[in-house]
Amino acid sequence: MDLLDRYLQAVKKHLPWKRQDDIIAELKANLESQLEEKEAELGRPLTRGEAEDWLREMGSPLKVAAGYQRQQYLIGPAVFPTFWFVLRMAWFWVTVAFVIGHAVQFATSSQGWSGLWYAVILLPVVLMMTAGWVTLTFAIIEFTAAHSSKRWGANPAASAGWNPSSLPPVDQGAAPGKGPRSHGRAVAEVALGFLWLVLLLLIPWQPYVLLGPGAAYLLNSPFQLGPVLIQVFWWIVALNVLQVGWRLADLWRGSWHEARTAQEIAVKAVGLIPPMLVLYARDHFYVLLKHPLVDQARYGATLESINRSIYWTAAVICIIVALQLAWELWRLGMNTHRRRLAASV
Repeated sequence: MDLLDRYLQAVKKHLPWKRQDDIIAELKANLESQLEEKEAELGRPLTRGEAEDWLREMGSPLKVAAGYQRQQYLIGPAVFPTFWFVLRMAWFWVTVAFVIGHAVQFATSSQGWSGLWYAVILLPVVLMMTAGWVTLTFAIIEFTAAHSSKRWGANPAASAGWNPSSLPPVDQGAAPGKGPRSHGRAVAEVALGFLWLVLLLLIPWQPYVLLGPGAAYLLNSPFQLGPVLIQVFWWIVALNVLQVGWRLADLWRGSWHEARTAQEIAVKAVGLIPPMLVLYARDHFYVLLKHPLVDQARYGATLESINRSIYWTAAVICIIVALQLAWELWRLGMNTHRRRLAASV
């Protein structure tokens, strides 16, 4: 039964990966036994509508998978798998940013090994703060889902609005090496995007949250950001608002599993603006000296090297984003062409 296979595939995405196969094998045996009993009572196979009604009574795949999760306390069982995935991803990227920032600080300052040991001690504090932000974000998501009349797959109360016919085909739509887009992934994208947006907005007022002691170093350094980099920062914020808004709207409407080619093209197009602003900035002055008359002789060569590095970094980013945009446009054109050919047959 194709619909049952699609249902089991959807459940599997939300199960603990170490136990997925065993749980799915047990669940499949139970469901097939129930299906045989129903068909024996009717004396015929279930119709499509009857099969959908039966699976709807079982509950959404996320709700069924939640029953196999271990008991959690801060985050509900339906949301916890996504919460744990997002938390690990957030820890990873925060650690990467933290290490890079403090490596630069260690290489350019005279603090010596004491500064390095201070960074090692501070990293757990930064990770705890990150965990707090992620937990708060998911608490808001769970509270909103529990009190919303819209169809949220993570909300058990919304199972009545779940439609089995919306399940994706088995193993269809996945790119090579990439699994099908699940509801958990859609929620994770919104949560990570919202968390990153909060961190970005904190930089102008509380840079210590993201940069740690490096914020004090930047404040006391002889350099300052030029107007063009400030414009680039706010364009990046606008781009993240656009992405989070679109993904949240898709999740709210229940269209998270659909293709987002138009959205991706729009995001890529807007994403070209920040590097283009850097490339076409007047005289390529991105970082300036706070006191040029005093520090030009001492830091002039370093300033030129910094601005040159920023220019070439922006050039590489611009080329990558332009190639991605061209690929999306080509793919959209090919898909449109195939649909026209199919319609003309």
